[in-house]
Amino acid sequence: MSHFAKVENNLVTQVIVAEQDFINTGVFGDGWVKTSYNTHGGVHANGGTPLRKNYAGIGFTYDTTRDAFIPPQPYPSWTLNDETCLWDCPVAYPDDGRSYSWNELEQSWDEITL
Repeated sequence: MSHFAKVENNLVTQVIVAEQDFINTGVFGDGWVKTSYNTHGGVHANGGTPLRKNYAGIGFTYDTTRDAFIPPQPYPSWTLNDETCLWDCPVAYPDDGRSYSWNELEQSWDEITL
């Protein structure tokens, strides 16, 4: 079984598990693009060949030029990384073992205190 994303106007609207032969019958219409559950940031988790940069999710964009699934931009200041097709933050996430959330107004990471 494989995963397939329904792409309408370059936007992923559904992700299903099906056999390629079933998709080929056209029962669910056209616009289905194969996606790999094991691909993230252009790397296959099990050392295999990555497929379309990222596993598709509802709301992702399918970029036909890059042949890649791109998640929604989390914040306006974040920029698309052409290699991974993921969004890069303008400030690196702190590496101190604490939890943070992004503050778009201040362009900084705010520590989360519980």
